[in-house]
Amino acid sequence: MNLPDYQFISAPLWLVTVLHLLTLSLHFMAMNFLLGGVIITLWSSAKKRWDGPTAVRFTRIFPAATAATVTLGVAPLLFLQLVFHRQMYSAAIVSGWFWLFVVAAVIVAYYALYRASFEGQRTARVSKAALLLALLGLLYVSLVYSSVFSMTEQLGLVRDLYAKNQSGWVWNPAVGDYALRWLHMVLGAVTVGGFFVGLLGRHDVEVFATGKRFFIGGMVAAALAGMIYLMSLEQLIGAFMRTPAVWALTASIALSLLSLHFFVRKHFWLAGVALFLSVMGMVFARHTVRLLMLAGQFDPASLRVAPQWSPFAMFLACFVVMLVVLAWMLRMFFGAKKSEA
Repeated sequence: MNLPDYQFISAPLWLVTVLHLLTLSLHFMAMNFLLGGVIITLWSSAKKRWDGPTAVRFTRIFPAATAATVTLGVAPLLFLQLVFHRQMYSAAIVSGWFWLFVVAAVIVAYYALYRASFEGQRTARVSKAALLLALLGLLYVSLVYSSVFSMTEQLGLVRDLYAKNQSGWVWNPAVGDYALRWLHMVLGAVTVGGFFVGLLGRHDVEVFATGKRFFIGGMVAAALAGMIYLMSLEQLIGAFMRTPAVWALTASIALSLLSLHFFVRKHFWLAGVALFLSVMGMVFARHTVRLLMLAGQFDPASLRVAPQWSPFAMFLACFVVMLVVLAWMLRMFFGAKKSEA
Protein backbone atom coordinates (compact mmCIF):
# COMPACT_ATOMS: atom_id res chain seq x y z
CA MET A 1 0.00 0.00 0.00
CA ASN A 2 1.35 3.41 -0.96
CA LEU A 3 1.07 6.17 1.62
CA PRO A 4 -0.38 9.54 0.52
CA ASP A 5 2.18 12.06 -0.68
CA TYR A 6 2.01 15.30 1.29
CA GLN A 7 5.20 16.76 -0.10
CA PHE A 8 3.59 19.33 -2.36
CA ILE A 9 1.96 22.75 -2.22
CA SER A 10 -1.54 23.30 -3.54
CA ALA A 11 -0.81 26.53 -5.44
CA PRO A 12 2.19 28.19 -7.09
CA LEU A 13 4.79 29.22 -4.52
CA TRP A 14 4.58 32.91 -5.51
CA LEU A 15 0.84 32.96 -4.79
CA VAL A 16 1.24 31.23 -1.43
CA THR A 17 4.04 33.63 -0.50
CA VAL A 18 2.08 36.75 -1.49
CA LEU A 19 -0.98 35.63 0.47
CA HIS A 20 1.18 34.70 3.44
CA LEU A 21 2.90 38.09 3.54
CA LEU A 22 -0.36 39.99 3.01
CA THR A 23 -2.33 38.15 5.70
CA LEU A 24 0.61 38.27 8.11
CA SER A 25 0.87 42.05 7.65
CA LEU A 26 -2.85 42.43 8.41
CA HIS A 27 -2.42 40.26 11.49
CA PHE A 28 0.53 42.36 12.65
CA MET A 29 -1.47 45.59 12.30
CA ALA A 30 -4.26 44.21 14.51
CA MET A 31 -1.81 42.60 16.95
CA ASN A 32 0.32 45.75 17.19
CA PHE A 33 -2.72 47.89 17.86
CA LEU A 34 -3.80 45.49 20.62
CA LEU A 35 -0.42 45.04 22.31
CA GLY A 36 0.71 48.64 21.82
CA GLY A 37 -2.68 50.01 22.82
CA VAL A 38 -2.71 48.01 26.06
CA ILE A 39 0.82 49.17 26.91
CA ILE A 40 0.02 52.83 26.22
CA THR A 41 -3.33 52.76 28.05
CA LEU A 42 -1.80 51.05 31.07
CA TRP A 43 1.11 53.49 31.16
CA SER A 44 -1.11 56.55 30.72
CA SER A 45 -3.49 55.39 33.45
CA ALA A 46 -0.65 54.64 35.87
CA LYS A 47 0.95 58.03 35.20
CA LYS A 48 -2.41 59.84 35.47
CA ARG A 49 -1.92 61.26 31.98
CA TRP A 50 -5.50 60.52 30.96
CA ASP A 51 -8.73 60.98 32.82
CA GLY A 52 -10.93 57.99 33.60
CA PRO A 53 -13.39 58.26 30.68
CA THR A 54 -10.58 58.49 28.13
CA ALA A 55 -8.88 55.31 29.30
CA VAL A 56 -12.25 53.56 29.59
CA ARG A 57 -13.00 54.46 25.99
CA PHE A 58 -9.87 52.65 24.87
CA THR A 59 -10.44 49.58 27.02
CA ARG A 60 -13.81 49.10 25.32
CA ILE A 61 -12.00 48.56 22.01
CA PHE A 62 -9.55 45.90 23.18
CA PRO A 63 -11.87 42.83 23.24
CA ALA A 64 -12.85 43.47 19.61
CA ALA A 65 -9.18 44.04 18.75
CA THR A 66 -8.35 40.68 20.31
CA ALA A 67 -10.95 38.94 18.18
CA ALA A 68 -9.56 40.66 15.06
CA THR A 69 -5.99 39.69 15.99
CA VAL A 70 -6.87 36.02 16.47
CA THR A 71 -9.02 35.85 13.34
CA LEU A 72 -6.42 37.55 11.15
CA GLY A 73 -3.71 35.29 12.58
CA VAL A 74 -5.22 32.03 11.34
CA ALA A 75 -4.51 32.48 7.62
CA PRO A 76 -0.78 33.38 7.85
CA LEU A 77 -0.19 30.45 10.22
CA LEU A 78 -1.84 28.07 7.76
CA PHE A 79 0.16 29.47 4.82
CA LEU A 80 3.35 29.10 6.86
CA GLN A 81 2.53 25.47 7.63
CA LEU A 82 1.65 24.83 4.00
CA VAL A 83 5.28 25.43 2.99
CA PHE A 84 7.30 24.98 6.19
CA HIS A 85 5.18 22.22 7.75
CA ARG A 86 8.07 19.93 8.74
CA GLN A 87 10.08 22.74 10.30
CA MET A 88 7.03 24.23 12.03
CA TYR A 89 5.71 20.99 13.51
CA SER A 90 9.15 19.83 14.63
CA ALA A 91 9.87 23.09 16.48
CA ALA A 92 6.39 23.14 18.03
CA ILE A 93 6.77 19.57 19.28
CA VAL A 94 10.10 20.34 20.98
CA SER A 95 8.41 23.15 22.96
CA GLY A 96 5.03 21.41 22.90
CA TRP A 97 3.73 22.41 26.33
CA PHE A 98 4.81 26.03 25.97
CA TRP A 99 3.07 26.06 22.57
CA LEU A 100 -0.15 24.60 23.98
CA PHE A 101 -0.15 27.13 26.83
CA VAL A 102 -0.53 29.83 24.17
CA VAL A 103 -4.23 28.92 23.97
CA ALA A 104 -4.60 29.34 27.74
CA ALA A 105 -2.70 32.64 27.67
CA VAL A 106 -4.96 34.00 24.92
CA ILE A 107 -8.09 32.96 26.85
CA VAL A 108 -6.81 34.62 30.04
CA ALA A 109 -5.84 37.79 28.17
CA TYR A 110 -9.21 37.86 26.41
CA TYR A 111 -11.07 37.47 29.71
CA ALA A 112 -8.94 40.15 31.38
CA LEU A 113 -9.63 42.63 28.58
CA TYR A 114 -13.37 41.96 28.83
CA ARG A 115 -13.11 42.40 32.60
CA ALA A 116 -11.33 45.73 32.11
CA SER A 117 -13.97 46.82 29.59
CA PHE A 118 -16.94 45.90 31.82
CA GLU A 119 -15.27 47.35 34.91
CA GLY A 120 -14.62 50.62 33.09
CA GLN A 121 -18.22 50.93 31.95
CA ARG A 122 -19.49 50.16 35.46
CA THR A 123 -17.14 52.33 37.55
CA ALA A 124 -15.73 54.80 34.97
CA ARG A 125 -12.25 53.68 36.08
CA VAL A 126 -9.71 51.44 34.39
CA SER A 127 -8.81 48.16 36.06
CA LYS A 128 -5.02 48.30 35.93
CA ALA A 129 -4.76 44.77 37.33
CA ALA A 130 -6.89 43.38 34.49
CA LEU A 131 -4.88 45.26 31.86
CA LEU A 132 -1.61 44.09 33.41
CA LEU A 133 -2.81 40.48 33.39
CA ALA A 134 -3.81 40.83 29.73
CA LEU A 135 -0.43 42.36 28.91
CA LEU A 136 1.44 39.48 30.55
CA GLY A 137 -0.63 36.99 28.54
CA LEU A 138 0.04 38.82 25.27
CA LEU A 139 3.77 39.07 25.99
CA TYR A 140 3.90 35.34 26.75
CA VAL A 141 2.27 34.53 23.40
CA SER A 142 4.67 36.81 21.53
CA LEU A 143 7.72 35.35 23.28
CA VAL A 144 6.68 31.73 22.61
CA TYR A 145 6.04 32.51 18.96
CA SER A 146 9.42 34.20 18.61
CA SER A 147 11.15 31.26 20.30
CA VAL A 148 9.42 28.54 18.27
CA PHE A 149 9.57 30.33 14.91
CA SER A 150 13.27 30.94 15.50
CA MET A 151 13.79 27.19 15.90
CA THR A 152 12.12 26.52 12.54
CA GLU A 153 15.17 28.14 10.97
CA GLN A 154 17.68 25.98 12.87
CA LEU A 155 16.98 22.37 11.94
CA GLY A 156 20.15 21.08 13.58
CA LEU A 157 19.20 22.68 16.89
CA VAL A 158 15.71 21.16 16.74
CA ARG A 159 17.15 17.72 16.05
CA ASP A 160 19.65 17.95 18.93
CA LEU A 161 17.11 19.26 21.42
CA TYR A 162 14.58 16.55 20.59
CA ALA A 163 17.25 13.84 20.80
CA LYS A 164 18.15 14.95 24.34
CA ASN A 165 14.67 15.65 25.70
CA GLN A 166 11.29 14.60 24.33
CA SER A 167 9.15 15.91 27.19
CA GLY A 168 7.87 18.98 25.35
CA TRP A 169 9.21 21.22 28.13
CA VAL A 170 12.26 22.36 26.16
CA TRP A 171 12.63 26.11 25.68
CA ASN A 172 14.75 27.39 22.81
CA PRO A 173 18.18 27.93 24.44
CA ALA A 174 19.49 30.12 21.59
CA VAL A 175 18.05 33.28 23.18
CA GLY A 176 20.41 35.51 21.23
CA ASP A 177 18.77 34.40 17.97
CA TYR A 178 15.32 35.72 18.83
CA ALA A 179 15.61 38.18 21.76
CA LEU A 180 16.34 41.17 19.54
CA ARG A 181 13.75 40.02 17.04
CA TRP A 182 11.15 39.83 19.82
CA LEU A 183 12.17 43.23 21.20
CA HIS A 184 11.91 44.75 17.73
CA MET A 185 8.39 43.34 17.42
CA VAL A 186 7.27 44.71 20.80
CA LEU A 187 8.70 48.16 20.02
CA GLY A 188 7.01 48.02 16.63
CA ALA A 189 3.74 47.29 18.46
CA VAL A 190 4.27 50.39 20.58
CA THR A 191 4.82 52.38 17.39
CA VAL A 192 1.65 51.16 15.70
CA GLY A 193 -0.23 51.45 18.98
CA GLY A 194 0.86 55.08 19.20
CA PHE A 195 -0.49 55.70 15.72
CA PHE A 196 -3.90 54.25 16.56
CA VAL A 197 -4.05 56.06 19.90
CA GLY A 198 -3.39 59.32 18.10
CA LEU A 199 -5.97 58.43 15.45
CA LEU A 200 -8.71 57.53 17.92
CA GLY A 201 -7.88 60.49 20.18
CA ARG A 202 -7.27 63.04 17.45
CA HIS A 203 -9.90 65.41 18.92
CA ASP A 204 -8.31 65.31 22.39
CA VAL A 205 -5.07 67.29 22.69
CA GLU A 206 -3.60 65.18 25.51
CA VAL A 207 -4.49 61.84 23.91
CA PHE A 208 -3.12 62.87 20.52
CA ALA A 209 0.08 64.11 22.18
CA THR A 210 0.43 60.74 23.96
CA GLY A 211 -0.07 58.86 20.70
CA LYS A 212 2.48 61.04 18.91
CA ARG A 213 4.99 60.58 21.72
CA PHE A 214 4.75 56.78 21.55
CA PHE A 215 4.65 56.80 17.75
CA ILE A 216 7.91 58.71 17.52
CA GLY A 217 9.64 57.06 20.48
CA GLY A 218 8.58 53.58 19.43
CA MET A 219 9.72 54.15 15.86
CA VAL A 220 13.18 55.30 16.96
CA ALA A 221 13.57 52.45 19.44
CA ALA A 222 12.27 49.85 16.97
CA ALA A 223 14.67 51.12 14.29
CA LEU A 224 17.63 50.80 16.66
CA ALA A 225 16.59 47.29 17.75
CA GLY A 226 16.03 46.29 14.12
CA MET A 227 19.44 47.53 13.01
CA ILE A 228 21.17 45.76 15.90
CA TYR A 229 19.28 42.57 15.03
CA LEU A 230 20.32 42.89 11.38
CA MET A 231 23.95 43.43 12.38
CA SER A 232 23.78 40.32 14.57
CA LEU A 233 23.16 38.23 11.43
CA GLU A 234 26.81 38.51 10.48
CA GLN A 235 26.95 35.47 8.22
CA LEU A 236 23.83 36.53 6.31
CA ILE A 237 24.36 40.26 5.77
CA GLY A 238 26.26 39.84 2.51
CA ALA A 239 23.64 37.52 1.05
CA PHE A 240 20.81 39.72 2.34
CA MET A 241 22.28 42.78 0.62
CA ARG A 242 22.12 40.94 -2.71
CA THR A 243 18.37 40.27 -2.46
CA PRO A 244 15.37 42.52 -3.21
CA ALA A 245 14.67 42.48 0.53
CA VAL A 246 17.27 45.18 1.13
CA TRP A 247 15.27 47.53 -1.10
CA ALA A 248 12.06 46.53 0.67
CA LEU A 249 13.71 47.32 4.00
CA THR A 250 14.93 50.70 2.71
CA ALA A 251 11.46 51.50 1.38
CA SER A 252 9.93 50.48 4.72
CA ILE A 253 12.15 52.93 6.59
CA ALA A 254 11.24 55.72 4.17
CA LEU A 255 7.53 54.84 4.41
CA SER A 256 7.72 54.87 8.23
CA LEU A 257 9.11 58.40 8.15
CA LEU A 258 6.49 59.41 5.58
CA SER A 259 3.79 57.95 7.81
CA LEU A 260 5.07 60.01 10.73
CA HIS A 261 5.04 63.15 8.54
CA PHE A 262 1.40 62.57 7.55
CA PHE A 263 0.48 61.67 11.13
CA VAL A 264 1.81 64.93 12.55
CA ARG A 265 -0.16 66.82 9.89
CA LYS A 266 -3.23 64.70 10.78
CA HIS A 267 -3.56 63.17 7.33
CA PHE A 268 -4.47 59.85 8.95
CA TRP A 269 -5.52 57.89 5.86
CA LEU A 270 -2.23 58.61 4.12
CA ALA A 271 -0.32 57.90 7.34
CA GLY A 272 -2.14 54.59 7.79
CA VAL A 273 -1.50 53.41 4.24
CA ALA A 274 2.18 54.33 4.49
CA LEU A 275 2.46 52.55 7.84
CA PHE A 276 0.82 49.37 6.52
CA LEU A 277 3.08 49.30 3.45
CA SER A 278 6.04 49.79 5.78
CA VAL A 279 4.96 46.75 7.82
CA MET A 280 4.57 44.71 4.63
CA GLY A 281 8.09 45.61 3.53
CA MET A 282 9.53 44.54 6.87
CA VAL A 283 7.54 41.29 6.79
CA PHE A 284 9.02 40.56 3.36
CA ALA A 285 12.53 41.34 4.64
CA ARG A 286 12.06 38.96 7.59
CA HIS A 287 10.73 36.27 5.24
CA THR A 288 13.91 36.62 3.19
CA VAL A 289 16.03 36.18 6.32
CA ARG A 290 14.17 32.90 7.00
CA LEU A 291 14.96 31.64 3.51
CA LEU A 292 18.62 32.59 3.92
CA MET A 293 18.78 30.82 7.29
CA LEU A 294 17.41 27.65 5.68
CA ALA A 295 19.61 27.86 2.57
CA GLY A 296 21.32 24.53 1.98
CA GLN A 297 18.85 22.74 4.25
CA PHE A 298 15.46 23.45 2.70
CA ASP A 299 14.36 25.25 -0.46
CA PRO A 300 10.60 25.92 -0.83
CA ALA A 301 11.06 26.14 -4.60
CA SER A 302 11.91 22.44 -4.60
CA LEU A 303 8.41 21.49 -3.48
CA ARG A 304 6.16 19.93 -6.07
CA VAL A 305 3.18 22.09 -7.08
CA ALA A 306 -0.15 20.25 -7.34
CA PRO A 307 -2.80 22.98 -7.72
CA GLN A 308 -6.05 22.63 -5.80
CA TRP A 309 -7.88 25.73 -6.93
CA SER A 310 -11.27 25.17 -5.30
CA PRO A 311 -9.96 25.62 -1.71
CA PHE A 312 -8.02 28.69 -2.79
CA ALA A 313 -11.08 30.15 -4.52
CA MET A 314 -13.09 29.56 -1.36
CA PHE A 315 -10.38 31.19 0.75
CA LEU A 316 -10.13 34.24 -1.53
CA ALA A 317 -13.90 34.69 -1.55
CA CYS A 318 -14.09 34.46 2.24
CA PHE A 319 -11.05 36.71 2.58
CA VAL A 320 -12.60 39.46 0.45
CA VAL A 321 -15.92 39.18 2.31
CA MET A 322 -14.06 39.36 5.62
CA LEU A 323 -12.24 42.55 4.54
CA VAL A 324 -15.52 44.13 3.44
CA VAL A 325 -17.23 43.22 6.73
CA LEU A 326 -14.24 44.46 8.72
CA ALA A 327 -14.28 47.79 6.84
CA TRP A 328 -18.03 48.09 7.44
CA MET A 329 -17.61 47.36 11.16
CA LEU A 330 -14.85 49.95 11.49
CA ARG A 331 -16.97 52.51 9.68
CA MET A 332 -19.93 51.78 11.96
CA PHE A 333 -17.73 51.93 15.04
CA PHE A 334 -16.04 55.21 14.21
CA GLY A 335 -19.29 56.64 12.88
CA ALA A 336 -20.95 55.90 16.22
CA LYS A 337 -18.05 57.51 18.08
CA LYS A 338 -18.31 60.61 15.91
CA SER A 339 -22.05 60.85 16.58
CA GLU A 340 -21.46 60.53 20.33
CA ALA A 341 -18.82 63.25 20.16
